[in-house]
Amino acid sequence: MAKYQFRLFIAGQLGNSLTAIANIKALGSQLLRGEYTLEIIDVLERPELADRERVTVTPTLIKDAPLPVRRLIGDLSHTPRVLAGLSLSAEEQARTK
Repeated sequence: MAKYQFRLFIAGQLGNSLTAIANIKALGSQLLRGEYTLEIIDVLERPELADRERVTVTPTLIKDAPLPVRRLIGDLSHTPRVLAGLSLSAEEQARTK
């Protein structure tokens, strides 16, 4: 099982949604060494999942594992904020330097 589990809520395949997808995939491959799973949920196609998770803004990234659960809103382009917001370990944060 992957060490990190993410769900990314997007609205369609444009702009900030595509940027957020690219940014989380880059972070996952470079910093997490591929030890992650990513579920991409388009709220236009699956609004019931957005309602259940109370996602009102897209893109929204939810880190389900490891605990604690964290949520980030935006295109995930500011790497230091993303790392801090996801509570990644010092080892993962050191890989960005």
